[in-house]
Amino acid sequence: MSRIGLKPVQLAAGVEVRVVDGRVSVKGPKATLEEAVAPYTRIEVKDGAAVVVREAESKEARAAHGLMRSLLGNMVTGVTDGFERAMEIVGVGYRAEVKGKDLVLTVGYSHPVSMPVPEGVTVRSESPTRFVISGSDKQQVGQFAANVREVRPPEPYKGKGIRYSDEIIRRKVGKSAGG
Repeated sequence: MSRIGLKPVQLAAGVEVRVVDGRVSVKGPKATLEEAVAPYTRIEVKDGAAVVVREAESKEARAAHGLMRSLLGNMVTGVTDGFERAMEIVGVGYRAEVKGKDLVLTVGYSHPVSMPVPEGVTVRSESPTRFVISGSDKQQVGQFAANVREVRPPEPYKGKGIRYSDEIIRRKVGKSAGG
């Protein structure tokens, strides 16, 4: 039994869940999100909660049950509270700034790296070396944060690069002078 799949998703006031033609739509105060319903599952809405029901007992059905419950829970959280990912830049002269709809990173290359911010995602700069990526769709926020980190991942010797604010970088010892 999927322990995650069995838990109902509590719907806050102002959140509306609709299932039409194999797609689930969640509408809330911040946004409207839509996702395909996973195979072998269906969604029932009653008494201020949405429940994901499994229609078979195969391995794929059990996996889809927990997945659909997690996706639905993330959608409800996204339309009510939203998701954020804070990031930091470490390195002399490294910085980030938001110009229009682009995030411009100066991270040690011969040119600044400009990344267009996807629709539904916002980036706010708290300082030249710290910024926050936020949005309603958890997958979209996480993917854009991963793409930004990929521009200059943190290196293990001095820790320079772009990292998540809660990320711990394991540092290596450099060369020692032989004598």
